[in-house]
Amino acid sequence: MSATEIDFYELLEVERGADDKTIKSAYRRLAMRYHPDKNPGCQESEAKFKAISQAYDCLKDPQKRAAYDRYGHAAFEQAGMGGAGGAGFSDIGDIFESIFGSGFAGGGRQQARRGADLRYDMAVSLEEAFHGTETSIEIEVSQTCEPCGGSGAEPGTGTRRCNLCGGVGRVRAQQGFFMVERTCPTCHGRGEVIEAPCRACGGEGRVDKPETLEVTIPPGVDTGTRIRLTGKGEAGPFGSPPGDLYIFVHLKRHDVFEREGTTLVTRVPITFTTAALGGEIEIPGVDGERLTIGIPAGIQSGKQLRRRGAGMPVLQGRGRGDMVIEITVETPTKLSSRQKEILRELQSTETGEECPQSLGFFERIKTAWSDLTD
Repeated sequence: MSATEIDFYELLEVERGADDKTIKSAYRRLAMRYHPDKNPGCQESEAKFKAISQAYDCLKDPQKRAAYDRYGHAAFEQAGMGGAGGAGFSDIGDIFESIFGSGFAGGGRQQARRGADLRYDMAVSLEEAFHGTETSIEIEVSQTCEPCGGSGAEPGTGTRRCNLCGGVGRVRAQQGFFMVERTCPTCHGRGEVIEAPCRACGGEGRVDKPETLEVTIPPGVDTGTRIRLTGKGEAGPFGSPPGDLYIFVHLKRHDVFEREGTTLVTRVPITFTTAALGGEIEIPGVDGERLTIGIPAGIQSGKQLRRRGAGMPVLQGRGRGDMVIEITVETPTKLSSRQKEILRELQSTETGEECPQSLGFFERIKTAWSDLTD
């Protein structure tokens, strides 16, 4: 049985829109079923195993899969995409590699590909961002297969030189006027092929496992801060180096403070008597201490008071930002009879000079009205 005779998706028994995880799971299941070691001497099982391996090699690669979805098996024929005689996207990339170089020494074997980087989104409280914290996270990540040590070969077996490329990891094909050099589709640039794929990883050299990691959150982090854990990403194929894990910090909403860089902003309502006479208010700082804020007499709504050095710490630096207290003067909605009486007495003594902004406003109104009536 040849993989070119049957649709790759049918070979792996998945739908065309299947995601990478579903395709990978289907391949592992079928590889275990048709592995030559489980079916010794059965040529049909061996052919089936090779066919599903070829199908998986294509569908696990985003570029190859896109080409296959568009052109079918013709995408990988020597004549080009669907016999059109033109170069596809991967061919164009290979042309540029041939001209400018691609990290291949003298057209030799492909250098080891580093594993993929991973992203983890972490929500932290304002207090944790202020003090810094130690926490643990659990992720599922591809790790080097222990039985085969990442080689992809069944323990006790080895590899042989690739017959298609002769062990150099690259093959050449004519593309119209161009001679295109590309990665060998059989060995994927390694120059070697696995004789007996590892049962544990299906020849991948990697397996998905849960892992618990300790993460240090430094003081001063903010939304958008990235923390890099070197070597904690996906394991590279066939024992190549792993990628990195990036922790993206997201700050949780706080009940009292809003953050603007290293500045903390809070809005505090005060009574109109405190606004008129002045006084003091207490605010809990994010560091746990209580801050006493003096209110000057005659303060207006919207006025901002600043406490230096009471904000957030500078990330990987020294010092702290400021705290800004925005005052809102609150008008009482429930008054006792005695309070109303006191206010009426106050009202009867007002001359207008107590509130210069109001006086100025009404003077402007009078001027505008007289201009209209003249």
